[in-house]
Order: sequence, then C-alpha cells, then structure tokens
Amino acid sequence: MTDTVPLDALNDLVPFAKYMGIRITRAEPDLVCGEMDVTENKCTFPGILHGGAIMSFADNLGALGTVINLPEGGQTTTIESKTNFLRGIPAGTTARAESRPVHKGRRTMVWRTDIFTADGKLAATVTQTQMVL
Repeated sequence: MTDTVPLDALNDLVPFAKYMGIRITRAEPDLVCGEMDVTENKCTFPGILHGGAIMSFADNLGALGTVINLPEGGQTTTIESKTNFLRGIPAGTTARAESRPVHKGRRTMVWRTDIFTADGKLAATVTQTQMVL
C-alpha cells in the first residue's frame, strides 16, 4: 500500500485522524510512525494530553499498520486495546508515536504503539488487537 500511496494521502485517509491532527510520518509493513500536536482542545486539566486522545492516536497508527498488511480486499476493526499511561504530555508540544507488530496473523494482528513526549521520554504504551475481516 505505501509503495503506491504517498504519506499525504495516508494522512487524509481517516477523517477522525485528520480531525485529531495526526500526521503519519512513516508507514511500512513493520513500522508506522506519526506525530500529533498537543493543543488545548485535546487536553485535560491542567493542560496535559487527554488519555482518550493518546488512545485515539495509538489506535489510528496500529490500525494503519494492519491495513498495510491486509490481503487485497481485506478490512480491519479494533477488538481490544490496553493502555499504560506513564507520564503526561503537556500542551504546546508534539507527541510522537511508533507502532510495531507483535503478531501478524491471518485472523488477528496485534500492534504495540509507544507514545513519546517531545523530548523522547516514553509517555504511554498501547497494545491493541485488530481483527482481520
């Protein structure tokens, strides 16, 4: 998929990801990377990126990783997601993420997405299972 689809097109693929301001910076079968600006409207008190925004960020990257690996005509949906929150990501910075496969099977794929602060510290790790439809 990424051999023929430019990153700009991937960034427009999912309307919710575009709404969240998620930018895909790398998309390969075993690695999907992205970034998202931490704006006030994505924060909880006191100006820290909301956990739901972190989970949405990770879900989009893991799902894209699955899409890149789907057989022709295949589709996917998230069936499980677990998040460990390790530190806050403050407003006015950019969160970065790397998503890698843990398992790529015929019926399910499991992706681990690590979310980092602007200075490279691990802020959250998300493990999700995608069903292959």
